[in-house]
Amino acid sequence: MLVGMLVQRAARRYAGRVALVGPQGTVTFAELGDRVGRLAGGLRALGLAPGDRVLDLQPNQNTSIEADLACCTAGLVRVALNYRLHPDDWAGIADDCGARALVYDARYAAPTGALRSGIPERHTVVIGDGPGVPYEKLCAAAPAGDHAQHDARPDDLVSLNYTSGTTGRPKGVRRTHRVRFASLVNMVADVVGAAPGPADAYLHAGPVTHTSGLFVLPFLVHGARQLILPAFDPEAVVDAVRHRGATHTALVPTMVARLLALGEPLAELRMLGYAGAPMPPEQIRQAYDRLTPNLVQYYGLVEAIPPVTVLDAADHAAGLAGEPERLTSAGRPALGVELSIVDDDGRPLPPGEVGEVVTRGDHVMPGYWSTVAGSVRAVDAEGWLHTGDLGRLDGPGRLWLVDRKGDMIITGGYNVYPREVEDVVAEVPGVREVAVLGLADPDWGQRIVALYTGDAEPDAIEAHCRARLASYKKPKEVRRVARFPLNPTGKIAKNVLRRELEA
Repeated sequence: MLVGMLVQRAARRYAGRVALVGPQGTVTFAELGDRVGRLAGGLRALGLAPGDRVLDLQPNQNTSIEADLACCTAGLVRVALNYRLHPDDWAGIADDCGARALVYDARYAAPTGALRSGIPERHTVVIGDGPGVPYEKLCAAAPAGDHAQHDARPDDLVSLNYTSGTTGRPKGVRRTHRVRFASLVNMVADVVGAAPGPADAYLHAGPVTHTSGLFVLPFLVHGARQLILPAFDPEAVVDAVRHRGATHTALVPTMVARLLALGEPLAELRMLGYAGAPMPPEQIRQAYDRLTPNLVQYYGLVEAIPPVTVLDAADHAAGLAGEPERLTSAGRPALGVELSIVDDDGRPLPPGEVGEVVTRGDHVMPGYWSTVAGSVRAVDAEGWLHTGDLGRLDGPGRLWLVDRKGDMIITGGYNVYPREVEDVVAEVPGVREVAVLGLADPDWGQRIVALYTGDAEPDAIEAHCRARLASYKKPKEVRRVARFPLNPTGKIAKNVLRRELEA
């Protein structure tokens, strides 16, 4: 099923129902279908052709969802830019994907100056008052109807979703109509748990460009409302549940912790999902007792669109009732997912043994975008994605994630590779050696700690990181050390450092 077809199906079937309620107002399904069609036609009228990459830089708002659906409808490839990234990161992504167009919110007019200089002005669309073709004018000028529907195929690209590689270089993950539809089916079957109806509403409390965006299609195709918060605010979440009818939401553990700090129960929630980082069992118990018992955890990767595995509400109840080990599990494979644990030679391992997590199915990417990323062998000849995560399975098929083959840090639900931060710290005069680690943190899942040798002052390193890195990639702590422990090959022994710091 193609994404554009799903939009028009919902517009016809649920025409008068409210589809979106967000910072830019209330939109019915019929109005959403019309706006998506007009935007798709408007983008094509600018001279863009199927397969062209369109950068999209917006905060949480209605037009972020519209732009996603319009690109799918027009056969364009959306490249969502995280507004928290540094402008240098945006430029690197634009260069890697060969961007032909930019849709951006006017509040980012200043930091996107360099980015816009590489995009033809006629292909720059602005939401609000700023340089470029006005978004609303573009939509108004395009004819109504579904004329802009591209004759796509299931394996045509709908987006490039960028993640960092082990070297810190961003890699564009190819997502197709087939991949998006696989996520839709698995989300409804295993995360939402039942098809939402007209009385349900999903609350986008986190970034639509991140995990929250996975719920756009499940609620769209079933005619349920979507409420959009401009940014996460625990009090606004409580208000949305108590007074605006929000019945489902998904958060990262850091956000759950901030909700718990308010002490407000949210028993009305039919689903409180969490993902992006492990949640300590004690925090799970508090969320179950003090927020809602309807907890669902799901695991996935950019390369394997979530959900790959799901720990459902029944598992949470069983874990809290006397099987506490379940609470440390990532759950069982979702509906259309194959999952296995393999050794270094790719041979399947029996239950209980630790190896690399591999997965296969329509949820797995067809590959990376760029030439550099294309050299990374992530998907083998039999279609198994090698995730880089280490884990084990039990007899019933539950997955436990043990560690990562690499050193990736998950902080506040975002993935950060130490090498990327290390390279920036190393730019500071007086830094001789640097090692960046992720240490356990009750709020962030992991906090980023930068250790270094040399004469540089910590304040200088912190200032440099503020100027060069996205906010979530900046070290929470910067420490000078006399020397680093080394392994037999002369490299910094991070495992030794971690044990010393956690002792």
